[in-house]
Amino acid sequence: MHTTDLRSRAAATPSRSTFILLISAILLAAANMRAAITSVPPLATMIRESTGLSTSAMGWLTTIPLIGFAIFSPLAPAFARKFGIERTLAASLLIMTVGIAIRGAASVPMLFVGTIGIGIAIAVCNVLLPSIVKKNFTNSIGLMTGLYSMTMGLVGAISAATSVPLAQRAGLGWSNTLLVWGSVSMLGFCAWLIQARAARTRANVGTAESGHRRTNVWTSGLAWQITLFMGLQSFNFYIAVAWLPDMLISKGFTSEHAGYMLSLMQIMGIPVNLLIPIIAERMKDQRLAIVAAGLVSITGYIGLFSNEAASLTAAVVLMGLGQGASISLLFMLFALRTKHAADAAALSGMAQSMGYVLAALGPIGLGLLHDATGSWKWPIAVMVTIGCAMTIFGMASGRKRYVE
Repeated sequence: MHTTDLRSRAAATPSRSTFILLISAILLAAANMRAAITSVPPLATMIRESTGLSTSAMGWLTTIPLIGFAIFSPLAPAFARKFGIERTLAASLLIMTVGIAIRGAASVPMLFVGTIGIGIAIAVCNVLLPSIVKKNFTNSIGLMTGLYSMTMGLVGAISAATSVPLAQRAGLGWSNTLLVWGSVSMLGFCAWLIQARAARTRANVGTAESGHRRTNVWTSGLAWQITLFMGLQSFNFYIAVAWLPDMLISKGFTSEHAGYMLSLMQIMGIPVNLLIPIIAERMKDQRLAIVAAGLVSITGYIGLFSNEAASLTAAVVLMGLGQGASISLLFMLFALRTKHAADAAALSGMAQSMGYVLAALGPIGLGLLHDATGSWKWPIAVMVTIGCAMTIFGMASGRKRYVE
């Protein structure tokens, strides 16, 4: 065997330390996919009092990232093809770090400019992580999807829970509290910079992907089914994030208690983020898992019609379990329903682009519906209907087929 062949085989067989570094980089990227957004709502009152922003203007700090997701998600695969997945992820986390730094300048214009950068960075991470998993963990897609989904949810919940204590008890104020999360994005940037350099070293080793002809996912019926599953799930999730506290306050909860219920919903999704993909990957297909997640979510939405505290608490728990399972299954489908990493990135970009368009419309649309009817009954009915539609498209997405 020639010396060059031996070198190629050695380069093509990653060491244990290489995989550990890659897993660490994936988890650090996941840790940045919600924290920079969920750290803002608890500080909304402080930011308004400091800057003079109105409530509606503050709402844009949540909406702007969703718009960024919609616009930049379909562009992320093209960036990855041109510059490499690892370099693109490193660049996105650098943009996030800069965005967080700008946002912490305690200036209204910089607050919004920094938020735009954060939205762009998260969009790229959202799209490319499933592709990285597909490329490097073909036999462990469920485990890796579960790990990074759990990390995303856990760090997002931690950022929401610690924002006020850091700002008030630690005396950081709102601007310095937002800056704290720049340290996490900088760690992510360093991790992916290492991966980008390693990828350049491996560039001379041929892979099966190199000659693959990319699939036009926009013409695939399966891709559209997954996209609608993504969009409808996101629609209901962001409605809950925006309006669940108001729904509960209208039923007699205090503002503080309603805020705890929103945190509970997100915390309940964390364990299923990890477990459901591992279980679902071992199934013949994912239809049963998706239907189960959908039914749990729908039951939770129906429970919001109740006026009893115990029933409403149970409803919030079910919503968290169902939504957490659904989003993890979605991320896993991007890898399971494609044969190549490039196609996984393209499918992820398509689904998340259209999905976040729906997500951005949900809170606005149901807020208008509430204003028009003077009640939360009709918005809750819409959530139940959307949950049913999500389950139908999810069941179609769960069949063992490929986007091609």
